[in-house]
Amino acid sequence: MKLVSFLRADGTAGYGTAAGDMVHDAGAALGDAFPDLKSVLAAGAVARLQGLGDALAMDSVTMLPPVPNPDKVLCIGLNYLPHILESGRPHPQHPSIFTRYPESLVGHGVPLERPSASREFDYEGELAVVIGKAGRHIAAQDAQSHILGYSIANEGSVRDYQNHTTQFWPGKSFERSGSLGPWIVTSDEVGDITRQTLTTRVNGNVEQHTPISDLAIGIPEIIAYASTVITLQPGDVILTGTPGGVGRYRKPQLFLEPGMSVEVEVTGIGTLVNGIVDEAV
Repeated sequence: MKLVSFLRADGTAGYGTAAGDMVHDAGAALGDAFPDLKSVLAAGAVARLQGLGDALAMDSVTMLPPVPNPDKVLCIGLNYLPHILESGRPHPQHPSIFTRYPESLVGHGVPLERPSASREFDYEGELAVVIGKAGRHIAAQDAQSHILGYSIANEGSVRDYQNHTTQFWPGKSFERSGSLGPWIVTSDEVGDITRQTLTTRVNGNVEQHTPISDLAIGIPEIIAYASTVITLQPGDVILTGTPGGVGRYRKPQLFLEPGMSVEVEVTGIGTLVNGIVDEAV
């Protein structure tokens, strides 16, 4: 099942499932019982969404991040060996975790905004894990049962702000600088996520390409570590890290500018596409 959230043509929010170039508006069919996808996940009612609701053309709606209002967006830094090497940092013994806020993310097909404060706007293609069942102190061997499914992220990064101090948050949280989507593919349809491959293209050129199996710290271990600290809730998103090939470390460097387009593809899930515009000030 592919789970989506979107804005209808009249600007109201909906959610449901995607099939081909259509979305099914399950939110309209369920009414006030479940105001958003996160409430469906919290109730364990995902199975009710399959094919429920009127079909709308995908190009008639504005795609949102699949869970627009997660309690947490946890990001894992330096989690592919090529990116660790290109950034000159040591191999991690524990996951390096920082946070983003929902306001920093837009959906598939919605432009990313290059901040007016910087010209070092970079791309980071990533696999996103979405939690389906709450848990604290989750053992690594039990982590899969807490995963709803997988999505795709472009963790747009403002490099100069990221490197002002040792804290990554400023460069990772500019409003509308990153994206998530187009949907969540439930884990039963993806199967073994480590058999999939991530590719990032900028203006059609491949800049990042890696198997998910190259993660330095695996998804079960990330979930075990994070849930030791805090309870993971349905709808929480974990961005698992980016591979080598980001624009800052290319020669010559490649930063995003208005008119460019970035595609992040993960096999078995789909392709997230966003153009680039300047922030309106």
